[in-house]
Parts: sequence; C-alpha cells; structure tokens
Amino acid sequence: MGDYYERIVDVEVGGEEAGPLAERMVDWMVREGLITRETSAEGVYSLYADEGYLPGPNWPRAVADASDPDWLPGPVAVVVGRHHHVGGQGADEAEYADCPRCGTRTVFIDYPERFEADEEVWGPFREAIAAWEEQGEGSAPCPACGASVPVTEWRWESGFAVGALAFDFWGWPPLAAGFVAEFGRRLGHRTVDHMGKF
Repeated sequence: MGDYYERIVDVEVGGEEAGPLAERMVDWMVREGLITRETSAEGVYSLYADEGYLPGPNWPRAVADASDPDWLPGPVAVVVGRHHHVGGQGADEAEYADCPRCGTRTVFIDYPERFEADEEVWGPFREAIAAWEEQGEGSAPCPACGASVPVTEWRWESGFAVGALAFDFWGWPPLAAGFVAEFGRRLGHRTVDHMGKF
C-alpha cells in the first residue's frame, strides 16, 4: 500500500523566478477548473510542501483516463525552492546521469550488481547538488570529458530531477501526455515528469 503521485519539475527556472511562475501556473489551473483555491493537507506527503490545492470540477481534462466515476484525486502540492526530487520510496540517489556536453552516461547505481550508489562516483554529484540547493550554484565534473556541468543541466534518469519548481499531483490518475506537454509550454522551460510512491 501507499500513496502515489505524479510530479512535473521545471528543471530550468531560476530561484527568483520560481515563486511568480508558480503563481501564474496556479492561476491558469484555477481558471481551467483543474484545481480550486481551497487547500488541504490531507493526502499530501511532499517533502517540501505541507498542503496542496484541491481538484476542481474539470480535473478529468488533465488525465489520460477518467472513466472511473468513483475516483477523486487528491491535492496538487506546489513546491517552490531548490530541491532534488526522487520518485522512489526511500530513494535519495540517481541511478545515472547523462552529460549534456559529451553524451556519456555516468552510472551511480549499477543494477543488478549494486543497489546503492557507488560513493566514489556519486559523492561529487551529491556535493554539487547540496551546494546548488544551498547557494544556487553547483557543478559536477563529467568523468568522461572532464567538463564541469551545472547540476541543473545534467540529464538525470527518469526518477530523479533537480529543479526550483515542482508540482505534485497526489492520487491523480496518470496525467495525459497532452496536458504534460501544455504544462511544459506554459512553464516555458524544460521539464521532467515522473511518478512516485510515498
């Protein structure tokens, strides 16, 4: 058992822009009837948000399948601030990341040989992410090409994201691909969409 969510993370927005952009996205979702202005903490288990916006009457427009008449999704939590986001329950490390400069994949957790990150490989990335979360800047060196790449530019595996703005859809059916694409267009930045479980 557990509570599932789908998360959309803006991986390009700057820290100062994140709050105003979050407000614009909430305004748009309210106008579209996808959420309401009413908030609740019930069913919200986001690490960085205590409550979320309750679904509006048109929430089915955002999902791939709304055929179950008894399904009522939970709140949408808006997470503003520099954080790393993970999809897995209890996970805190990425499995791998691709360098945007040379395209080489750096593997941190070598499944099925290992189920924990190789500290020698993951350590510089973890430290760079922590620096970015605290100061707004953090880069990790690519083991292949040697480039020092900002953590927000690495192409992380699908269950891991680094960004200053995220939207957690708690208990919603899977979001429709068209809705996720429109969401990204309205954000105006590259996004990452992943599912997770608490």
